[in-house]
Amino acid sequence: MDSRRCKCQWCGMKIAAPIGAQTITCPRCQSVTQLQPARNYGFANFPTANNNMSQGFPAFPSRPGRMSPNANNFQPQQFNPMSPQINNIRPPAVHGRKRAVLCGITYRGHPKSLKGSINDVLSMRYFLVEKLGFPNASVVVLTEDEKDPYKYPTKANIRSALRWLVQGCQPGDSLVFHYSGHGTRVRDHDGDEIDGHDESLCPVDFETEGRILDDEINNTIVRPLPRGATLHGIIDTCFSGTFLDLPFLCRINSRAGYFMWEDHRIRSYKGTNGGIAISISACDDHQNSGDTTAFTGFPTGALTYSFIQTLEQETKLTYGRLLMSMQKKIQEAQKGIGLNGENETQEPQLSSSEQFDIHSKMVAI
Repeated sequence: MDSRRCKCQWCGMKIAAPIGAQTITCPRCQSVTQLQPARNYGFANFPTANNNMSQGFPAFPSRPGRMSPNANNFQPQQFNPMSPQINNIRPPAVHGRKRAVLCGITYRGHPKSLKGSINDVLSMRYFLVEKLGFPNASVVVLTEDEKDPYKYPTKANIRSALRWLVQGCQPGDSLVFHYSGHGTRVRDHDGDEIDGHDESLCPVDFETEGRILDDEINNTIVRPLPRGATLHGIIDTCFSGTFLDLPFLCRINSRAGYFMWEDHRIRSYKGTNGGIAISISACDDHQNSGDTTAFTGFPTGALTYSFIQTLEQETKLTYGRLLMSMQKKIQEAQKGIGLNGENETQEPQLSSSEQFDIHSKMVAI
């Protein structure tokens, strides 16, 4: 039978597909890849260095230190934002206990591009695979460096990856969603936010396709979570305190170790289907976050780096200890070589689908 070479959109394995086949099942990770030919779309709607790039892009007061001072290195990459998306991907059956989606966006070529986002994602992938035992085939990475068009961080691809993350989730599963990129605040129109604003994720194509609101993120990866399953969000962006729109936000006095939970439920249920969802984010909803070269000499998100370092250096770690250790590392970076951001304290935040004692509950990813 005649065949053509193709590649699994998720684990990268090369597969021989029969001519005319519309889908193929990967023999390694069991994911289903659609084989429709890609159309030739480019960056017609994305601003280039020769365009007026200040028009249409929101003024991010966020992460000012992570924005490149010049945009003359813009290198258009061919990708297909209109390709048919993978809407019915089956999670890898043999790797279902641990699964992660890691998304890092630099917004290359834009005056407000970021420097550390892809470094953050690569560091997180290494940590999850090499240190925590996540199978490489179960870690989906979306960055502008990916050659696979389905792994380019467009709005449609991010949505598809988030659906994949929770699809078929079972008790005992450990899920991770890591995001490093721009975050913004938009006015809340459904009355479910205490501060009157929704938090949002900015895909690489948000100028034409729009942002992804915290309401949608919650509905996609939080609410379906079954009893016995755990989701951790590691959110390295500005205005991210309630990025997963979880019902409880922990307020911590880092000096005294005192904590209290704020109830953010107003008119809608924001919890899970019995599982537990925990978000560790870079800062409060009104704060900016930044990156720094203080830790490694190259740009990394302060939240991502301090999170990984704390988990690598300390054993039997509680969530309270994790937050306080991360805060100390970030403060040291601000006092040392410097945290690239505004002159305000960046305070990592903890939110959850349920209340617990942060000084006794152990971190388990």
